[in-house]
Amino acid sequence: MVTRQWSQARCLRNPAGWSLGPTKNRLTSGGRQYTLRSRFYNRAIALIALIVAMSKVCSITGSRVTRGSVIHRRGMAKKKGGVGRHVTKNVRREFHPNLHEHRVWVPELKKFVRIRVTARGLKTINKNGAYRALKKAGIIAG
Repeated sequence: MVTRQWSQARCLRNPAGWSLGPTKNRLTSGGRQYTLRSRFYNRAIALIALIVAMSKVCSITGSRVTRGSVIHRRGMAKKKGGVGRHVTKNVRREFHPNLHEHRVWVPELKKFVRIRVTARGLKTINKNGAYRALKKAGIIAG
């Protein structure tokens, strides 16, 4: 289904070349247009999510999002006089690292370096020094 092209002012654009129209159910990418009925629309949205979203990974430690679950329980424990705790549901969830955007001063380079780092990564930088930690992580060449 071909729809009319929107002007640049009304579209959400990025350097990768895709645009999201004002109704958010139409997508333009590489001269092609995808609508909500198009079988390729979900695939195009998934590609955009990969391009736009920054990865949740620490620059120093490499810790990333992990999958886990929340266990829902009900009932009173036996030692408190109940009949015991029972699992009622197991809900999937994601555990995110404690990431922060930081500008780290590197005296050897005489400049700031922007990194996404966890609290543990900051402790590593404080312990080993900025230049050594960033060099080991492969963020700066040297």
